[in-house]
Amino acid sequence: MTETVELDPILTTDFIKEMSKQMRAIDSYGTYDGWPVEKILAPFVKTKEQRREIPVIGDPDEETLARVKCFYNAIAVLIEKECGHMAVPMVNITHEGFGRALITVGKLVVMDRTVRDVHRFSFDSLSKMKDEADKLLSVALEIVGKYPEVAGL
Repeated sequence: MTETVELDPILTTDFIKEMSKQMRAIDSYGTYDGWPVEKILAPFVKTKEQRREIPVIGDPDEETLARVKCFYNAIAVLIEKECGHMAVPMVNITHEGFGRALITVGKLVVMDRTVRDVHRFSFDSLSKMKDEADKLLSVALEIVGKYPEVAGL
């Protein structure tokens, strides 16, 4: 008897596919080869209790910083795909876990987020992560639509 495994519809969205690509891109040793998308993106999902257990003292680890960059890189790729102009993410985080994430299109800043408590960077679910990305994406595309001449510079 063969079991059919239903694929979660969230896994077929452009954002989740792009997040998977971004995470695979930083995997220089091929650790993620053969892993399902759910397992690759599992570090992005934590409960409130799990987040509370993470100490915010000390420098954020490199894996956490890489995940933050992957999140904003994925949004930049989707912006670029939608508007046709190159979107450039810039993430600057201090050793204390605070900083800023920007995405520019041409000379236009289309996203500007203050980042706090990077040590605990995660979401309640993949769906919540996608919702957050969708909000940022729609605002960015609205800004590009409002100032297309600046975005084209």
